[in-house]
Amino acid sequence: MTLTFASLGLQPTLLNTLNELDYDDPTPIQAQAIPLALSGKDILGQAQTGTGKTAAFTLPVLHQMSGYALQTLILAPTRELAIQVSQAVYQYSKGMDLKVLPVYGGTAYDRQIRRIKKGVQVIVGTPGRTLDLINKGILRLDDIRYVILDEADEMLRLGFIEDVESILSSVPKTNRQTLLFSATFSNPVLRLAQNYMQDPVHVEIEAEQVTADNIDQHYFVVRNADKVEALSRLLETETYQNVLVFTRTKVGSAELAQTLIDRGYPAVAIHGDLAQNERERILRGFRDGKLNVLVATDVVGRGVDLSDITHVINYDVPQLPIDYVHRIGRTGRAGRAGTAMTFITGKEHYRIKKIESFIETKISKAKLPTGEDVQTARDTRMRAKLVAHIDKVVQDGTDDFELIDSLLADGYDAEQIVSGMMAMLRAESNDYPIGEIRDVHQRSGETRREKRKRKRKSNNREKYDDANMVRLVMSVGKSSGVRPGDVVRSIASTAQIPGSSIGAIKIQRHKTFVDVPQTHVQAVLTKAKTAHVRGERAHVQRA
Repeated sequence: MTLTFASLGLQPTLLNTLNELDYDDPTPIQAQAIPLALSGKDILGQAQTGTGKTAAFTLPVLHQMSGYALQTLILAPTRELAIQVSQAVYQYSKGMDLKVLPVYGGTAYDRQIRRIKKGVQVIVGTPGRTLDLINKGILRLDDIRYVILDEADEMLRLGFIEDVESILSSVPKTNRQTLLFSATFSNPVLRLAQNYMQDPVHVEIEAEQVTADNIDQHYFVVRNADKVEALSRLLETETYQNVLVFTRTKVGSAELAQTLIDRGYPAVAIHGDLAQNERERILRGFRDGKLNVLVATDVVGRGVDLSDITHVINYDVPQLPIDYVHRIGRTGRAGRAGTAMTFITGKEHYRIKKIESFIETKISKAKLPTGEDVQTARDTRMRAKLVAHIDKVVQDGTDDFELIDSLLADGYDAEQIVSGMMAMLRAESNDYPIGEIRDVHQRSGETRREKRKRKRKSNNREKYDDANMVRLVMSVGKSSGVRPGDVVRSIASTAQIPGSSIGAIKIQRHKTFVDVPQTHVQAVLTKAKTAHVRGERAHVQRA
């Protein structure tokens, strides 16, 4: 007998929602965990990310919830996972009049506090911010009936175990059901379960192979400010049919698509905020071959049918390994070969290691095409186009002999005429100038002492006193989670100036000062007057 969600005992409202979401049969972790959770058991669930565990712990809790008090607390190790889980809870609770709130650090407290005071039934939070709100007396856990720990091993790895224990100590033990999910069960995680769970049932799902063997996977180490140029070089030199480029945010996808269009690439952005008919129009154009570069957020990673994707490029490395799997799974279909490329910065090596561990596959490091490689590719395309025209002339004849004879009569030889025509063709090709990419390893020979000394000098250098630099101010700061790389990337990509030209950056609570060379000020004030930083609109003006 085939198991269905209905046979697991879920209420009709949830079943209708799952049907609308095109959920078919429950996954193994869902089939085992949901009935146990519905019976009130504490559960130790061991399953890899991507096996459907979010639904496994969310659905039975939603089935049992009633009233308007805060009843469910879900802890996740990272901001990104907290947002993702809260979105899933919101999606599954459609029609249930439930209020869900993600709480995490890196953002102002005000909005989260206002939402809590208005009333929510489900909190999905990172341990640090959740504990802060508890200690401030804002978040009261008196009525909590369900506590869920997602990715417990990752919380341990990130050093949150003490915060988690403090939070669990604040939740009343009576009438509490605790569900703990983890990919592995280390001794500290097991001790946590022993101290805070009541006779938990252990549910374990074996991991399966998650990526296809016919996908060639590699990554490039590149600075944030050089990502656009790096992507442009790949689009120039790779032989592809259709390309999916993934960004982390919808604002990032729109900005990157516009930048690619400005550089002459037939690109378009798609993300979750687009109306359904607009998304369908874009996808139809992609399928019909009118477009071949689609810049997307993870909305395309799942549930959108696109065939003939030869390349997937992770412009922003995914936060979660399972998102990497969903992304690159768009290529290499029906037995065809596919290519998956990922950009990482120097500080993101650990993400590649996590992905490799999850997919149990080595991802090879590769070198970006050089400027010479790009020019060679352009020359090859121009030669092919020229040969096609020559063959047509040979076959059909030409009416241009009179013009050629007049040029020869003026004293130009055949080689000069051809050279002039080639120069005209190059000018008409409108190829975007090949930019520079700084070598990320250019200082790899430094000793630690030299590196510290260089950083101190860099931090102490007051570039804004330089006659060639102009200080600008942006209307975002630490309260928006802004980092120097965000500022460089936003200004460099929007104003199309070299990231390396940007000078000192000083981030304050609600604003950011940045030094820009005099020669680029007008471009920044014109093109990046209203830029976006970490998804937030930022006004730029002279300081």
